[in-house]
Amino acid sequence: MKRTAAALAASALLVPLSACGGSAEAGSGSTVTVTVGYQSKTINTVTAGTLLRSLGYFEKQLNALQDGTTYKVDWQDYATGAPITAQMTAGKIDIGSMGDFPLLINAARGKQLGKPTHLVSVTGYNLKGGLNTVVVPPKSKLTSLKDLKGKKVSTSVGSAADGTLVRALQRAGIDPNTGIEKLNQQPAVGASALAAGSADALSQFVAWPGLLAYQGKAKALYDGAQLNLPTFHGVTAREDFAQQRPAVLEAFLKAQAEATDYLNAHPVQAAEKVAKATGLPAEVVYLYNGAHGISTFDPAVKPQLVSALKQDVAVLKAAELTGDIDVDSFVDDQYVKKALGAGYAEQLAATPPAAASEVWPKAATKTRSFTSPAQLLAYVAEHKDGIRAAYVPDATTGTLWFADKAVWVADGEQLLPFVAPETARAYVAGHSGAQLITYADALGRAS
Repeated sequence: MKRTAAALAASALLVPLSACGGSAEAGSGSTVTVTVGYQSKTINTVTAGTLLRSLGYFEKQLNALQDGTTYKVDWQDYATGAPITAQMTAGKIDIGSMGDFPLLINAARGKQLGKPTHLVSVTGYNLKGGLNTVVVPPKSKLTSLKDLKGKKVSTSVGSAADGTLVRALQRAGIDPNTGIEKLNQQPAVGASALAAGSADALSQFVAWPGLLAYQGKAKALYDGAQLNLPTFHGVTAREDFAQQRPAVLEAFLKAQAEATDYLNAHPVQAAEKVAKATGLPAEVVYLYNGAHGISTFDPAVKPQLVSALKQDVAVLKAAELTGDIDVDSFVDDQYVKKALGAGYAEQLAATPPAAASEVWPKAATKTRSFTSPAQLLAYVAEHKDGIRAAYVPDATTGTLWFADKAVWVADGEQLLPFVAPETARAYVAGHSGAQLITYADALGRAS
């Protein structure tokens, strides 16, 4: 079980009513609207967006301020981080959530336009980079990243998924600028292009790869965790808003911490809530946000994530999307420190849960965990009609994946799952006697 956030601080700093950028509207002189930009389907931001909104924790925290002001929250849903940044620099959004690469663009645009923003907390993260995946059509003959040379690859330029693609291609010896034909598309457009055959591959962020795999519309080609570089999503706030209304920002971060506690304590129920709000299958939400999911949720701004952010700058500069970015001045964790109180140090030191295999039985409110993929397979084989979803961690990277979509290897009595065929073949090459097998064969061997 993931660690829960520490107990929240009991009080908030009260400030007199004042203008709050362009988004806080003074009605009768005592009403303020706080505008929050979020991405409902980017489901590792749910503790600052979809789940938080459905739980109503932010509104409750604002009501608890009792500072003579009536607060209203305007939740604005976007597909990516770029429009959130545009609205923030226009003074129309106070608080937003987005991925690491968009956060850097948020920092750059804010400084450029004299509307500085700051990273104030983290939502979900993966220390190896497993939140981003490259997928191909189900019948594609492409089996490794090197096969993408000269192919059409859809991604969203400036996103974390694009960053993964660039780095992965470089490691494979392919120039990311000239070695492929890059299609700059929104995730939904890229998914359609993949289905129509106008794109050979799609590099995208949570939850698109898992969704397409679950639907049988794609299969994994490259697991972003192979890069072994942290990727995360976080919360950014306008500097003027934070300075003018610190109590409101702290209220948001307290609410985010509460939503994080809820998700970690009730992962199945949280997945169901997010699924209901977004239309995504709950099984896909759980792949990323579950007890052993690809994403770990923790508001603390961990040093390794800040370090990764600094490394990301070079990728954006090479793509001429930004210039130099002062990451240290962009990061401002004073508000989340106050929101989490004495427990912040513990959160900062918390680590992701150990990888585990999980089965979600039909009609169950809890999943079942297993110590090995083979044990999970044995259970699935005995309960074929009673399984809602089965998840297994990649034997190399630890990235969780659907058991029936994984690439399986038999190594003696061991049954090992992999997200991508390339890592499975690498394992086989290094282990005499190991061989690739089908999922059906893996079930048969385990039963």
